[in-house]
Amino acid sequence: MESINNLFQFNGLEGEPTIWMSVGAMAIAAVLSLIITKVYQITFTGERYSQAFVHTIVMMSVIVSVVMNVVSGNAGVAFGLFAVFSLIRFRSAVTNAKDIAYIFFGLCVGMTAGLFQFELAIVLTLFASLVFYILFKVDYGAGKDTQILKITVPENLNDENLFDDILQEKTDSYQLRQVETTNLGTMILYTFAIRSKVNTKDQELLNVIRERNANLKVSLSYLEMRD
Repeated sequence: MESINNLFQFNGLEGEPTIWMSVGAMAIAAVLSLIITKVYQITFTGERYSQAFVHTIVMMSVIVSVVMNVVSGNAGVAFGLFAVFSLIRFRSAVTNAKDIAYIFFGLCVGMTAGLFQFELAIVLTLFASLVFYILFKVDYGAGKDTQILKITVPENLNDENLFDDILQEKTDSYQLRQVETTNLGTMILYTFAIRSKVNTKDQELLNVIRERNANLKVSLSYLEMRD
């Protein structure tokens, strides 16, 4: 990688980068950010990622590399500037913690390239991308999804403990969250927060409950979108 650094040399004024060094920093930041966004696309677990978000990571990485050229003599000013710049837009727009990590990843690569630490920028990109990919492949840290179970029962079967034995058998944990009347008071709607056991299938749980609630409406939803 030393050959990459040798392509760009400072001019006669000590500490002042040449235009070719700045262009090289932008080019490297762009290439590395493309790698970052490719890893993001591979490891994305939602229904559909935003193309604008992918483009933003690339653009921010390149822009940050240029800004680092300008303020490279004062690292404190540079970090303060990037902190304000990122918080203005993304603090309210991005809700997924992993997306925030990718934004910060792109910023760090752009900053490193802008300081002409090309070897470090390349190593950072490859190493962090590998870590993200491994975490994705092994599904590290995956927990059990919390589900919302809503059960409608006739008024004559109104009993908060009516489904306790079923939930104890089919779930690891459950909690009654809400009880309300529906259908002009002729029906009772129970809302539970549950975590099903690993070997419990959703359809199996619904079928057992339907046998107990006179085959009235039962719904099961997830707090987070499943893959």
